[in-house]
This record gives sequence, structure tokens and C-alpha cells, in this order.
Amino acid sequence: MSKEVQTSPELAALIQREIEQAGGYLPFDRFMALALYAPGLGYYANQRQKFGLMPDSGSDFVTAPELSPLFGRALAAQVAQALEASGSDEVWEFGAGTGALAAQLLEALGERVRRYRIVDLSGTLRARQAERLQPWAHKLEWLDQLPARMQGVVLGNEVLDAMPVQLLSFDGHTWCERGVVAEGSGLAFADRPSALRPPLHEHMLPGTVTEIHPQAEAFVRTLAERLDRGAIFLIDYGFPEREYYHPQRLGGTLMCHHEHRADGDPLALVGLKDITAHVNFTGVALAGQEAGLSVLGYTSQAHFLINCGLVELMAAAELPQRVMAHKLIAEHEMGELFKVIGFAAGEPFDALGFAQGDRSHTL
Repeated sequence: MSKEVQTSPELAALIQREIEQAGGYLPFDRFMALALYAPGLGYYANQRQKFGLMPDSGSDFVTAPELSPLFGRALAAQVAQALEASGSDEVWEFGAGTGALAAQLLEALGERVRRYRIVDLSGTLRARQAERLQPWAHKLEWLDQLPARMQGVVLGNEVLDAMPVQLLSFDGHTWCERGVVAEGSGLAFADRPSALRPPLHEHMLPGTVTEIHPQAEAFVRTLAERLDRGAIFLIDYGFPEREYYHPQRLGGTLMCHHEHRADGDPLALVGLKDITAHVNFTGVALAGQEAGLSVLGYTSQAHFLINCGLVELMAAAELPQRVMAHKLIAEHEMGELFKVIGFAAGEPFDALGFAQGDRSHTL
């Protein structure tokens, strides 16, 4: 069924033009890239507010740093250890959002950080970050792309889930790649037979729709190629491969967020809502390992933050702060769905965040 493109005329025209230039069929990952990142028009490139605690703020979702400042203060313990282990004083953050995490880390780490570099494609968010991070302006640098060589600690909180994914469908006989076509003034899904396969595809049931993540895995490989020494910590919602591609997960994980409500229809409100997919952490771990990184650990956000001292920080905080921080580790909130994976470039070390509850063996 066709979905009206409820968005700016410019973004609608851009998508329709791309579909026409591609021969009438646009692979989903290309559509997702336009919907999220088309300059000045896509969700992360337009003026719409994204981050906030409640819908009445005009926001669509909340991330851990906005939920509680104790998130960044706990993460700072791991960053400090990694800086010491790598002999570095630089932090790199991808997709810095409102700048909340950067502010928490810069305040907690003090002079331990000489340079804080932010890689963010959104000019609107950059302006918000610069305003929020004014006290540390002398340490800040924004980049559009990675340099050839890097060192330091790399952070990405809810970055991998926003990278475009390819959609695959299975009817019991044929695997197809799902793409987007024009249908009148709207958009519709269309499937084309494909040689692409998801991991563990031999056990998939008819009617399955799922995702593969070549861009997220390429991102990790690029970091591996350019990071001479240091560590990488990626925090996101997702599963190991065996859970991600379980036969009972017929509908995949693709999800949209708008005004703090979730839905599964990326063809509606294009450019006005977030489009995400959960992370296949096995694929991410293999991509890093094959590119020369060492896996430091993989665990739930709850275990990671508790290992980094969150409970002690909560004990010293006021009751309202404790209540909000508890959401970071509660199993029914963010504690279990969100995972953390760590890599080392150069000499590996016993990372604080994985001291208890490491699940690397499940990847």
C-alpha cells in the first residue's frame, strides 16, 4: 500500500528523483540515508528537535546522557582508564547529539583530556553542541570526516543503530532485497530477488523480514584502519547474532520513533522521525577483530555502568537523580536491551567496564 510522503516538498522531491534516477527502485539503505541525512532535509540534518525527556518538549526520544548525568560520570571512569592504558589525551565522539555526554565527560575528566573531537553530520546539532560546551571551547574540534591517522578513545552512544541497513525478505523459496518505489505521490515497498543473505539464513521461516548491516561493519573497519593506538566503546541496543537472527524474530528490528512513540513504518513522516535498527554485535565484533582490533569485552549496559561505579555515584546523589539513573540499569528500561562492546587498538588491557558480567563468549 502506498504511503503519502508527509514531509517537506524538497525531501519528497529528492526521494522521488533518486528513485527515478535509480531506475524506479531504490534499495532501502539508500532511502534510509536520504530520510535521515539528506543535507538540510533529512531527520538528523533538519531543524526538528530530536532529544528530550517528554513529548511536550517537541522531542522524539531520550538517550542515556539526557536521562541522567551519572551516565557520563560513570563512563568517564572507563575513558580515564583507556586514556592511561593508551598513553593518550584525546577523545573522539561520534554523533554527539545535544552535547550532553561530552559535557559530562569533559567535566569529570578535567585536564586528563587535552582535545575532544566530535564527528557529527548535523549542522543544527553542532550549533547546539557548541553552545552547551562553551566552557570547554578551547578543547573542542568538529570534523566532517575522519583523518588518516587517529589516537585516543573513541565513543559512540546510539550511533550504530542510526546507520542505514539493507532489508531482506524471504517467502520460503526466494531471498529478496526490499527497496522503495514511487506509487503515485507516495512510496511503497518492493522486493527484488537477491544473492544477499543474512547470517544463519538456513533456519529462517517464510515471511521473514530482517536486516543486514554492511555500513555499521564498514564503520568499525574504518576505525580499525585509522586508530593507531587507543580504545573504542560503542553503546547501543542490539543482540548477538544467534538472538538477532532467531527464526522467531520474523519481523526484524527496524523501528521508527516520533514524539516518544515507536512504530514500524519508515515510509510515513519521512524526515520527521527517526529510523533505526538494532545492532548485530557479533557482526560488529568480527568486523573489528578481522581488521586488527582486540575485543576488550561485551556486556549489558547495566553491568558496564555498575562496573564503572554507577552504584556509588547513585548513593551520593539526591533521590530524583537516583530515580532517573536507575533507568540506566533497570532490566525493563535500558539496562538489558542496551549493550556495550569495547575494542583496543594496540596493546589490549583489562577494561574496567567488563570486569564482571562479560558476555564475549556469546558473540
